[in-house]
Amino acid sequence: MRFPHRLNRESRTMTDNVTPPFDEAPQASVLIGTAEKMIEIWSRLSAEKQAALLARFGSEENALAALVTTQLLAPAKP
Repeated sequence: MRFPHRLNRESRTMTDNVTPPFDEAPQASVLIGTAEKMIEIWSRLSAEKQAALLARFGSEENALAALVTTQLLAPAKP
């Protein structure tokens, strides 16, 4: 018996009393806001900076993700 975990046929489902209800609206709002900020950041960059980031990270999405991560991890300025 190499895969004993597959022998357990008991159905394990999550119930409403275990998982709180999930509202997609706030999550969607945060995602849209983040995307808008990323587009704004990209549009403010010079063409040279955009080209350098594209060369390093391969795509606009990856470059923006790196910029956002850098900002999130940067120490707070006094």
